[in-house]
Amino acid sequence: MTSSPERIVGTSPVKQRRSGRGGMSRNAGSDVKAAYLFIAPAIIGFLVFVGYPLVRSFYLALTKYNGLTDPVFIGLGNFRRLFTTDPAFWPALKATAYLVVLYVPLSLVLGLALAMFLNQRFAGVRVVRTLAYLPVVLPAVATITLWKFILDPQVGLLNTILDRLGLPTSLWLQSPNTSMPSVVLVMLWGVGGTMIIFLAALQSVPTELYEAARVDGAGSWAVFFRITLPMISPIVLLQVILQTTAALQTFNQPKILTNGGPGFSTNVLMLSIYGNGFPTLGRIPQLGYASAQVWVLFIIIIAVIALTAKFSSLWTYSDNTSD
Repeated sequence: MTSSPERIVGTSPVKQRRSGRGGMSRNAGSDVKAAYLFIAPAIIGFLVFVGYPLVRSFYLALTKYNGLTDPVFIGLGNFRRLFTTDPAFWPALKATAYLVVLYVPLSLVLGLALAMFLNQRFAGVRVVRTLAYLPVVLPAVATITLWKFILDPQVGLLNTILDRLGLPTSLWLQSPNTSMPSVVLVMLWGVGGTMIIFLAALQSVPTELYEAARVDGAGSWAVFFRITLPMISPIVLLQVILQTTAALQTFNQPKILTNGGPGFSTNVLMLSIYGNGFPTLGRIPQLGYASAQVWVLFIIIIAVIALTAKFSSLWTYSDNTSD
């Protein structure tokens, strides 16, 4: 009598398959554990440097805290003070909105125009691209300080040139009417960052579309509005979000150039937050109140991003097609 294959092997095929599945499960479990070990540093870093400060700042926003004594819980007292009794909050919010309205469209238009110019082929184009991007990598504080001297109404280079040309001069940073436009002018010095992203977007547009437009006899403006702008509209959306977020958090330029003056004309929200959290000598820090301001700014940024994303489908182009 011959033995069956099961007897020779010693296990049934069913047991073999179960053993195989068990081995696969053990391997999958090991892979999952290894994956968690690899991402653990990122998770721990996020919790320590983002999660905990976020929760802590929200708690401090509900307290009266000066950084020296224990925080005292006051509920929504800081927010009530912010919207009802603080004489500097609404001017700071107005100055921030004015800066955003001035800077964001100008940075987008100037960055796109510069990118389109540098997307052409001419001798020395790489050198010009480098020079256009160079202000982005220069030390920010040093360049802003240099601009402060250039815009000085008495001995500044800009007024000196205008006077030599017989053109009217300006008070620039020392007038409430021109202080914010002057700050925006200095901010546009770093438009090379916007330019380089638009340049990459322009170079990704298929050349076949331009060739077909030339065959059809389309003019430059028609090509721009019917081909170039729709094709790079997702990058335009990205730039709108990035530039708006950056403008809402502007600090260096107003702090160095005007320190919020004259009056409250350039006292943007970030500068007001800094002034309450880290005041000059002789004043008590108001870290709880500054935290409340931070949360107001955070909510504004989230709202702007959400609204921009919600209405983006009305003007952005997508090449996704359903099967």
